[in-house]
Amino acid sequence: MALLHHATLTPSKRDLMAAWLATRDWCPDPDVTVVASYRFDDPAGEVGIEAAVLRTPDGTLLHVPLTYRGAPLEGADAHLAGTMEHSVLGARWVYDACGDPVGMAALATAVLTGGSEAEQYFEEDGRREVREPSMTVRGSGSDEPSDASSPAADAVEPHDDGGVTTIRVDAREVLVARVLGTDLTAGGPVDGTLTGRWDGQEPVTLAAVRHLPTT
Repeated sequence: MALLHHATLTPSKRDLMAAWLATRDWCPDPDVTVVASYRFDDPAGEVGIEAAVLRTPDGTLLHVPLTYRGAPLEGADAHLAGTMEHSVLGARWVYDACGDPVGMAALATAVLTGGSEAEQYFEEDGRREVREPSMTVRGSGSDEPSDASSPAADAVEPHDDGGVTTIRVDAREVLVARVLGTDLTAGGPVDGTLTGRWDGQEPVTLAAVRHLPTT
């Protein structure tokens, strides 16, 4: 479950993403509007994991997973999207989740185990107030959660290819659709997918996982 805070963010998430998107070749226009978002839980409770669907002025839908950390991630400067000040939590380092092993392990686990978005809530006067999600996601897999279905890595290195980013995680490749509608099976069949939907939108593929051949 994801605990949310009534907080002021400087810069805002939208402004931080827009500045970072201006440096991405797969983004046609960084003047984006936030359409919906979803979260995953970090089992250790240390890293915030949130992905947004954004719309550009020409109607292109972008998928931007991010992680939020209370301290810099060692060796991940190339994947830093920016920093922000959170009025409750203080300074936050915001990373492209495709370059953060915690973010990619959570995504891959959701795909392989049939996982869904994390429930979000606020604490109000000692009571838990659940926040309705703006979108839902679902993995296609059916594995029971285990070490085998919960990949982990000390570091990941994403590779952009058009509207898809490929990330090696353990003995798997995670394919993240940056531009929604991009075919994630162009490089071969996949073993599972993550689909999302929100009001007025038919299910769309957000990511996929492919097992790599053993040598």
